[in-house]
Amino acid sequence: MTAALSHTLRVRVYYEDTDSSGRAYHASYLRFMERARTEWLRDLGFCHSQLAAERGVAFAVHTLEVKFLAPALIDDVLLVESRVAKLRAASLEFAQDIFRGDKQLIVGRIGVVLLSGGRVGRIPVDLRRAIGGIA
Repeated sequence: MTAALSHTLRVRVYYEDTDSSGRAYHASYLRFMERARTEWLRDLGFCHSQLAAERGVAFAVHTLEVKFLAPALIDDVLLVESRVAKLRAASLEFAQDIFRGDKQLIVGRIGVVLLSGGRVGRIPVDLRRAIGGIA
């Protein structure tokens, strides 16, 4: 697997990410995974705003599966590990797992599709190359 197919993002759990019990609210994990995919894209030399403004394309989540293994707590430092599990002409499937140290907290599988003009479109060749897929 090439480096472009994987990415790690460090995030801290803030008060705003927690529920009344001091544990990370379930939707916070989705935000952490979204940030990780966004930073992965940015590290490849692409950003959402640029793709939208210059090419008229955007990614949208079309499938989402999350398994909660253990809670994160306020002030925890987490690692969001993302890797491309499948690369298709118009979509990507990510495996995204969240850890606190060596303890896995979340198992996530997220599918995104590229939209162009409001319809499904092909992932641009230069992005496919950056990811490591055959153009």
